[in-house]
Parts: sequence; C-alpha cells; structure tokens
Amino acid sequence: MCGRFSLATDQSILQEQFDFLLNEELTFRYNIAPSQDILVVGSNGRDRVGITMRWGLIPPWSKDTKIGSKMINARAESIDEKVSFKKPFMKKRCLILSDGFYEWKKQDKIKQPYRFIMKDKRPFAFAGLWEQWNNGDKPLYTCTIITTSPNDLTKDVHDRMPVILPPSAYDTWLDRDNQNNEKLKTLLVPYNAQLMDAYPVSNVVNSPQNDSEQCLQPVNSL
Repeated sequence: MCGRFSLATDQSILQEQFDFLLNEELTFRYNIAPSQDILVVGSNGRDRVGITMRWGLIPPWSKDTKIGSKMINARAESIDEKVSFKKPFMKKRCLILSDGFYEWKKQDKIKQPYRFIMKDKRPFAFAGLWEQWNNGDKPLYTCTIITTSPNDLTKDVHDRMPVILPPSAYDTWLDRDNQNNEKLKTLLVPYNAQLMDAYPVSNVVNSPQNDSEQCLQPVNSL
C-alpha cells in the first residue's frame, strides 16, 4: 500500500517539471497522511491543471464520506473490475505528485520507517484516480493512489508499492479520450528499482501530526 508520502519541492520546480497550471500557493509537506488535501494534476482536455483533493476516494453513490478512509489505494490488478474504481479509471485519471514515500519494515519488535525517493532526488508522479461527491453542501473532490507489486528495492520492506509513472506516460494516462483498458493497465507496473533509492528515517514520521523536515532526515541503519 501507500499510506504516507511527502511533497517538499519548490512549487516553481514542480510546475516546470510537470507543466501544469495552478491557482494557489503550495506549502511544503513532509508527512502527508490519508484524509488530508494533496496536490493532484489532471487534464481539462487542453492543459494540465493542478488542484487539491482529499486523499481517500469517495464514490458518487456513497451515502457519507467515511468510506474514503478505506479507499486511499486501488490495486492495479483489479482496477477495471471494482465498482468504486472502474468508472474513474475510464475518464478520471490523474497524477499525484510526490518527492518521496514511506513504508514500514518489521524488525524484531519494532517497525522501522523507510523513505523511498528517486536517485536523482527529483519529484515524481503516482498514478491516481479522482472522483466528485455531490451529497454535501458543495462538491467534494477526492482521489486514490494506485498500487502494484513491489520492485527489487521495495520488496524487502513491503509487498506493495505505489505505481510511479515515467514522464513518457503522463499524456497517455491523462488523456480522457483514451479508454483502452488493456493498454492503460500496461502502465501500472513496478517502477525501475535502479532509478530509486531508500533509507531509514526517524520514527517521528509514525505520527501524521509530525509534519516537519525531520521526517525526511536519514538515520543510521539498524
């Protein structure tokens, strides 16, 4: 699964790298948790557009928002079969920007958090889906991160990893007219482990209330 990540990269760098419009100012986030607002990049058919959405997808048919806490991730293998995901998979695909994500490895009686990043330290994009829920006072936009099997780097820590899309796949993924499920699913594979790095971090990241630069700092390997 993917249950925690960071986005502490300057906004100008993000907009230059991912080429999207954004009408708000971002703040650095070191320990993003489910139910919080996150940066999502989609397409309006002409431009890439950034917007903040709540992390945890709420299907339009849901009677309340509680289901969102169980929908932070969507499995790539069954994404076009599950009732909550198959419709947004057709037309509501998005990029969820990050510069690192966290997973926990069980070591004896403790769980050691690790941070996974790109070797070149650049931000990257998770494959995501979004939805619009209209049962409240105003529309609520929510999203989920797609996960797949682990690569050679992540498998020692967790049996799943978020789908990280290569830049060459962004336009294909965001194209709302592309409804070829089989071709789209070929993008939902483990990312090249040779392009990634990982290191242990402090257990300060365990609490989502701790959203400081300390979450990013490496600690000595145990």
